[in-house]
Amino acid sequence: MSDSGRIRVGVGGWTYEPWRNNFFPAGLAHSRELGYASRHLTAIEVNGTYYSTFRPATFAKWRDETPDDFVFTLKANRFATNRRALATAGESIQRFVNSGIDELGPKLGPLVWQFMPTKVFDPADFEAFLQLLPASVNGCALRHVLDVRHESFLSPEYLALARHYGCATVHADSERFPAIADADNEIAYLRLMRTQSNCVTGYPVEALDAWARGAREWVKRGPRHQAFIYFISGAKERAPAAAMELIRRLA
Repeated sequence: MSDSGRIRVGVGGWTYEPWRNNFFPAGLAHSRELGYASRHLTAIEVNGTYYSTFRPATFAKWRDETPDDFVFTLKANRFATNRRALATAGESIQRFVNSGIDELGPKLGPLVWQFMPTKVFDPADFEAFLQLLPASVNGCALRHVLDVRHESFLSPEYLALARHYGCATVHADSERFPAIADADNEIAYLRLMRTQSNCVTGYPVEALDAWARGAREWVKRGPRHQAFIYFISGAKERAPAAAMELIRRLA
């Protein structure tokens, strides 16, 4: 896979009313929005799986509607992560992993486990959770990314624990959440959350150039290094424009 093929850029979801005014062509049927988005972006982070359980047929439909080189990141169901004792999440983790996500086949990107901003790093309980994450499902290898949002995770102990269990960590460009950098992982997972409504490209072009340089440098570290970059939150109506502009710069 080429260096550029190991850099994925997209947005969160594909169903958003304001995108029907500035991203999707006028009159495009809602049923064709995924097909259109997947031909202008290289990845999508699915937020719906955080709130609901989907059927295998739904994942198969997404697979068949998108190009061969497209990737879906799935946000794991919230019942697995929004709990006081993470060690008790086993049943919820298995329910999500066995819901048919392997129907995506090679289009299955990392799974994102998002924790509440109030969730404080408890080494013992967090390790108990990481021990529950499966390495595969039905022969499909799984990659796990942790979206931890409390400043207590800005800790070498946390990063060492995540690496020990083969997990990457979300790096958030945000005013609300910590920017955790893990230079020793093969996956860089960025959620860029500062899109601006008064900026046609969402992010200033100078900032997009900087993210593009960083992504290129990242994948040059080794043949297994990958970068997943999602424009999420902020002025969400500008997210597709920001993603497409970054893709142009990477090209």
